[in-house]
Amino acid sequence: MIPILNRINQLSRKAKETGLTEIETREQTELRNEYLQIFRGSIQSTLLNVTIYDPHGADVTPEKLRQEQAKLDRP
Repeated sequence: MIPILNRINQLSRKAKETGLTEIETREQTELRNEYLQIFRGSIQSTLLNVTIYDPHGADVTPEKLRQEQAKLDRP
């Protein structure tokens, strides 16, 4: 598990139980944004390594994705 998730969860529990201070609210927002960046980067990395085939075995990978994959293959 991503280490920041533990802190995000702690702050979420505290928000429900007793509320957060202004500093904790800012920290929670920053941690959530950082987590979203990590998550989106992971998804993007996964998608850049995908090839899509139709039921007949033909490569139907979208052209935009192929272009992005080609950028990574260039030195």
